[in-house]
Amino acid sequence: MIGAVYAITDPAAPIPVLDQARAAARGGAWAVQIRDKRASDAEIAALAETLLAEFASLGVRVFVNDRTEVARITGADLHVGQGDGDPRQARDRISPDACLGLSIETLSQCARVPDGVDYVGVGPIRATATKPDAAAPVGVDGLARIVAALKVPAIAIGGLTAADAPALKRAGAAGMAVVSCIVRAPDPEAATRTLVETWRRT
Repeated sequence: MIGAVYAITDPAAPIPVLDQARAAARGGAWAVQIRDKRASDAEIAALAETLLAEFASLGVRVFVNDRTEVARITGADLHVGQGDGDPRQARDRISPDACLGLSIETLSQCARVPDGVDYVGVGPIRATATKPDAAAPVGVDGLARIVAALKVPAIAIGGLTAADAPALKRAGAAGMAVVSCIVRAPDPEAATRTLVETWRRT
């Protein structure tokens, strides 16, 4: 299920969210997450429905961030953070075919990953401007310790570029989640392709 590159959109990026998502999908991302704290549920649902229809034939998954009801209504996949309610309740509300991700910021949180979570996003690996309220960076060594304590695949996140792929793989990550390296690149599709190809040949 987990691939090399998980792209996350940024409403503050120079190009529209839909174009960010489409470019990442064309570049080979296995999943695209719509993340916008300020948008309404209706706006997120409209974006998700558009991308679900477009990406169905590509096999690219569409996640919504912290919007359980949007995931339930649209059939999108869901990613939740540590402060976004009980992931077990989220699992019960979304489609049984939907993928559920959970953010992990510390080693101690690994013991509280419930059944029904399909992967965890681990980080931030390093500080990033796209999420100013993020926890303290865990670094690659912290990532390795967290991965070793998990029973589900881990996706690394937080200020990552293609140059990080070898270290992330050695630490046991199943893939990498990327925001700025894609959505703020001059050519987001080419940037995604570079990330995917670097991961695969590492």
